[in-house]
Amino acid sequence: MNSAAVYPPLYAPVANPFSNIPGYEGIGGGGFLPPPIPLQPVAPPQPGPTPEEWNIPALSEDAAREAFKDYVQSHCCYSSGPANEGVITSIESHNTYRLRLETFTERRSTEMAEKPYEGETADFYAQPAPRPWDVEVKTPNLFTKHTEEIRVPYTSSIKECNTCHGVGTVSCRDCEGKGYKPCNCCNGSGKKEDGNCSDCNGTGKDRCSKCNAQGKTKCETCNGRKQLLTFIKLKVEWTNNEDNHVVEQSSGLKADKLHSVKGKELFKISQIMVYPLYGFLNPAIAEASDRLIKEHQSKYAQTSRILQQRQTVDLIPITKVNYKWKNNIHVFYVYGNENKVNAEDYPATCCCVIL
Repeated sequence: MNSAAVYPPLYAPVANPFSNIPGYEGIGGGGFLPPPIPLQPVAPPQPGPTPEEWNIPALSEDAAREAFKDYVQSHCCYSSGPANEGVITSIESHNTYRLRLETFTERRSTEMAEKPYEGETADFYAQPAPRPWDVEVKTPNLFTKHTEEIRVPYTSSIKECNTCHGVGTVSCRDCEGKGYKPCNCCNGSGKKEDGNCSDCNGTGKDRCSKCNAQGKTKCETCNGRKQLLTFIKLKVEWTNNEDNHVVEQSSGLKADKLHSVKGKELFKISQIMVYPLYGFLNPAIAEASDRLIKEHQSKYAQTSRILQQRQTVDLIPITKVNYKWKNNIHVFYVYGNENKVNAEDYPATCCCVIL
């Protein structure tokens, strides 16, 4: 850090008093600051154990029908006929794998900021300010979203409020600084058909309640304190970036239905950097793991610091149920540990209006 950097005086009048502070030369330009290169190399990821083959049996006919009935009851426009009277002709199991990669990142950005001066220490001239990534911030729980805004140490200075020019008050907008407004009853004439307006006693004026007839109101920029504290604000954002990959299955159920349900957890590992699942029993999961890890590294490492990654593989139960109703064959799906149901071709719907 260049301790000989030239700082503006404490009550600096310049537009950007922070341009000469090391690490803040481009402040206000927008975007996130690239993280520093680690002083020590990050330990390489270690391969986790390979899960054993696991199968989830198809639902029984009774369990499938109960899930179907609950689904139909939750739709006001669905008749209960197919769920109660339909004859189940076959039940097929189409379990599939879901890979989830989570990358927990920290991003930092800076901007010039100001607030009403409330007696804070103006420490701009005390010592060199820490660089953005050197400011100490407590990390929240892993894989949670959180944002924190911090006043960077040794960047605070005091200046006269530019809105009120150090007076603490501004002209009242409601009455344009006059302290009164035209009387609403007589439109400012002071007269009515039967003589003087009784509401304003013939003056044609109403006392301005906004400024209490003073013509001035407290300056909102400095909250009436006449001065502002200017400083560098550091914004720190922690984000859990998540991507899912569902292995294709032949049931006909759309893969996007499977992102939000739970399954049988086969594998989970958390490291600073996770390892591609090359030895996984399903090659599609191994390929997806390798691809997602590379994508996350490319997408997040340039503007964020990767704090932790978590890789999970679930086996999602899918049961395809074929049933017959009124001589026609139809299908519904029961999937996830929650036994959610999807029946896009439900054969007994009606239009109803909820008043």
